[in-house]
Amino acid sequence: MSDTPTPTPPAHAGETHSATARHRGLVVVLVAVLVALVAFVGLALVVRSGSQPAAGTTTTAAEAQDLRDLDQRLRAALVASDTSAVERILAPDFELVPPPGDKESRQEYLDSLSSGDLDYIAFEPTSPVDVQVSGSLAVLTYQSHLEVAAGGTRLSHEAWHTHVYVKLDGRWMQVWAQATAVGGFPPA
Repeated sequence: MSDTPTPTPPAHAGETHSATARHRGLVVVLVAVLVALVAFVGLALVVRSGSQPAAGTTTTAAEAQDLRDLDQRLRAALVASDTSAVERILAPDFELVPPPGDKESRQEYLDSLSSGDLDYIAFEPTSPVDVQVSGSLAVLTYQSHLEVAAGGTRLSHEAWHTHVYVKLDGRWMQVWAQATAVGGFPPA
């Protein structure tokens, strides 16, 4: 018997192709969120300082309103249970983090909507919808009142939303949405 320790195989040695793909997908999402956060903070600093943003980052009033209108169409489609309209707005790699904190893929979200497991009764902003655009990336933030029926339970609460849109083939599509319940979740 030798006292030489047995070398440990690399952590990725037994990794499957699907695990590698999930890892790459997670990296892509994290990079997208980081880019969105940097863009949002950078533009917020420009606005706060009173300076003009650099070329390519200026949001026209019309572009900001177009994004607000698109987000409103998405909210209306959710309340109307119009999954085909929702599908047209969500990017193929869309992900959602709802108030409970469990990330959902586009397909999981659409399946919940189609089956009625998730039913939006009301989804209305209670604050102005802030829009920040940098090139082909846009971040919308606002507070809303939500009423949903989920898993047989009806919930009514306030939430903050961060919606990230990317311009793909000339049109804006939502790639990320996160809702944070105000006052904790589930609501009291």
